[in-house]
Amino acid sequence: MKLLTGLVFCSLVLSVSSRSFFSFLGEAFDGARDMWRAYSDMREANYIGSDKYFHARGNYDAAKRGPGGAWAAEVIRENIQRLTGRGAEDSLADQAANKWGRSGRDPNHFRPAGLPEKY
Repeated sequence: MKLLTGLVFCSLVLSVSSRSFFSFLGEAFDGARDMWRAYSDMREANYIGSDKYFHARGNYDAAKRGPGGAWAAEVIRENIQRLTGRGAEDSLADQAANKWGRSGRDPNHFRPAGLPEKY
């Protein structure tokens, strides 16, 4: 319900035309898929010290989709953090990587040495 409310609010506040609104929805969907792919890759890699890289990469890929992708990345991050109840210090470190990726900076900055090239 919050997602629907958020989308309606965005369309009203930003005075988005119907074409732009559907574009925003498509970007948000694709951005959420990018975030899921980064999470899946992180779980598959199971590589110590790689979580910040995958946070940055997921946010980077989602933000490249456009405003909808960046919005989806932010909403996903906030909701996951709230649901998991993770510690503040770990959350702050993850947030730095999230912001780094969403700002369009190279996620490889957080890439640990030895992480397979597949990722």
